[in-house]
Amino acid sequence: QVQLVESGGGLVQAGGSLRLSCAASGRTFSSYGMGWFRQAPGKEREFVSAMTWNTYYADSVKGRFTISRDNAKNTVYLQMNSLKPEDTAVYYCAAGIYPSILTRPGYWGQGTQVTVSS
Repeated sequence: QVQLVESGGGLVQAGGSLRLSCAASGRTFSSYGMGWFRQAPGKEREFVSAMTWNTYYADSVKGRFTISRDNAKNTVYLQMNSLKPEDTAVYYCAAGIYPSILTRPGYWGQGTQVTVSS
């Protein structure tokens, strides 16, 4: 089992930066990949980024977002730079076995709101 808790969301201006954190716990966490999804109002949840033995990014965030992990803290991060209003969404941390982490993660965090003003 694994538990995920996101933090770091908030309101930022376009062009600004924000870093999301996801603290993970559970005995199976070490064998899981981790990633981020987001869901904007009126839209389906979409893949943003994930980290297994490789890193993956949606085309919409490549060059702007960076996923990383601090093993000592069992925490995964999403550094978001050059934010755009279209990045506004609820961001969800996710965990699962590859390749499921890229499409249907087994575990989800509660979500954290990111709002980018124009």
